[in-house]
Amino acid sequence: MKSFLFAAPKTDSKGQKKSRHKWIWLLAVLFLLAGCQSSTGQEKEAARSDGTPQTASKNGSDPDESGKAASTETNPAAAESPAQNGPSSGTSSGGTSGTESLPAILHTVQEPEAASLLNPKGETLKERILPPAGYTRIPVEEGSFGEFVRNYPLLPDGSPVLLYDGGEKSNQSAKIAVFDMSVISSADLQQCADSVMRIYAEYFRSAGQPERIQFHFVDGFLFDYPTYRDGGRIKMKNDEASWKHTAGYDDSDEAFENYLYLLFAYSSTLSMEDESSPVEADDIQIGDLFIKGGSPGHVMMIADVCENADGSKAFLLAQGYMPAQQFHLVKNPAFEEDPWYYTDEITYPFQTPEYTFPEGSLKRPGYLEN
Repeated sequence: MKSFLFAAPKTDSKGQKKSRHKWIWLLAVLFLLAGCQSSTGQEKEAARSDGTPQTASKNGSDPDESGKAASTETNPAAAESPAQNGPSSGTSSGGTSGTESLPAILHTVQEPEAASLLNPKGETLKERILPPAGYTRIPVEEGSFGEFVRNYPLLPDGSPVLLYDGGEKSNQSAKIAVFDMSVISSADLQQCADSVMRIYAEYFRSAGQPERIQFHFVDGFLFDYPTYRDGGRIKMKNDEASWKHTAGYDDSDEAFENYLYLLFAYSSTLSMEDESSPVEADDIQIGDLFIKGGSPGHVMMIADVCENADGSKAFLLAQGYMPAQQFHLVKNPAFEEDPWYYTDEITYPFQTPEYTFPEGSLKRPGYLEN
């Protein structure tokens, strides 16, 4: 009896020890696993904090980083804003910051959407200003006025708008690009309507159609270049113009400039508005005008048009201004990074950077119909 009583506790004691040993080993394994996980987490955190780019973020194998990369390509601000991507001040020794390298990597894949609308290296209108996402430029015929304007050379990006006397225009914030167009420097003449007439006249001359260079004075007199080229000169009597042949044939650039000088002196937005007819925004084309005749009035020319798959159109605006100054493309005051105006967003009064047009001001001059 006594030996039985002693034997039983011994058996139980071995089982308890064995059980305790199992629990001790289990707890030890758990502590070791926890320690490894903590160490791995600290290493990852250290890798993030020192800004060293992760391989997954470069090749897109990490779904989370791939998602960030995709959103950054469509919204470049996400790659550049510390507020959106966290601190970016840390760099690894001999390396680059992860938040600095990411936009550079994405840049090789796709241009930022906002910046893609302006190509600083573009030398012509169509090269400098690109259409917005989802839009393509409307087709224009070879040799057309639309093609001429799209291929018109621009001054280098950042060039200021200069006045006729060589000084800089006081308001430079309205322009996005400046046409490489001559400005008559001897007088304050080449203003808004004058710049529009000049680009039409330059087009007809370059296209070998000088007979189409004809514009009306405010008094209704038709002032055409062929007559002036052939020796005709203007005679004013009682504020009425008439031709008088007093010179010989001259088709030089200087003669053309002299013709424009007289045209600008006796024409304005008033005569240009009389030469134009209303047009619907859905039918807008290069060369159309927003015009308000007056003294002073103002006119701006549609310099380019693009459209999306739904047929909605967007357009660029160009202007001269007072005092006489270089012809230039203007910004859209409604959008910081987008110079295009959208036809489905036109409301009246129609606001541009330096002038507001009333309803009914969208018109088409008859210059291309002659």
